[in-house]
Amino acid sequence: MIASEVAEMLEREAARINSPEFVAADPVQFPRRFRTVADIEVVALLSSHLAWGNRKMICRDIERLLVFAENQPADWVREGAFEAIDDEQNIHRTFFGRNLKHLLRGLRSIYAEFPSLDAFCGSLKLVGQDCAPWRLAEALNRRMAAANGGRTDSRCLPLNLQSTALKRLNMALRWLVRNDGIVDMGVWNSLTPADLYIPLDVHVGNTSRAIGLTVRRANDKRTAEEITAALRTLRPEDPTYFDFALFGLGVE
Repeated sequence: MIASEVAEMLEREAARINSPEFVAADPVQFPRRFRTVADIEVVALLSSHLAWGNRKMICRDIERLLVFAENQPADWVREGAFEAIDDEQNIHRTFFGRNLKHLLRGLRSIYAEFPSLDAFCGSLKLVGQDCAPWRLAEALNRRMAAANGGRTDSRCLPLNLQSTALKRLNMALRWLVRNDGIVDMGVWNSLTPADLYIPLDVHVGNTSRAIGLTVRRANDKRTAEEITAALRTLRPEDPTYFDFALFGLGVE
């Protein structure tokens, strides 16, 4: 049970941080530049994949990636133009051209069959399923492996789906599924906000432990489930709304 003073603080801080000003310094700014579902979801997935480390470096490298795509990300993927990137091109930290191409070959195979990643996710019928993001990750990993001669690449999506917190995909799904009219875009219909899990990173984990949402020390899948379950007691239909509060308090 979340103490009433903690619940009040979470509501207050989430409302404060979930503002247009948040967008300017956050990777969510990049998918928000686009209008079509396919462009938004490609950029959301790529931006979240690069969202680790220094935020200025993250934004710089996403910007450079959009230059590679000539600001037409969905067409870039559908046409396979990304294959021109050198395997050794550094995309972001330890993520290189070879890793990017592995990921985008999987997406290209999906776009050859579906009009959007949202439609692909819809075909999996994940609404109301436990751990829906992890089930989506499993399906995406299968697609990537099939498009890359059976090879897997943990630089794209984690392969240890029994233990990973799946932070980056959960972040992208928050952007794509939640529609708050402020920060998150809500362009997907294949999942509901109730199906989402907290994007668990160091800041969110430390804040959650400090205010009693979990006692677990590891930032893993079980901890993400525990924190999300606690937040569902406040907003069962939209638990990741409180990601704004947990992340913001942790950074500050």
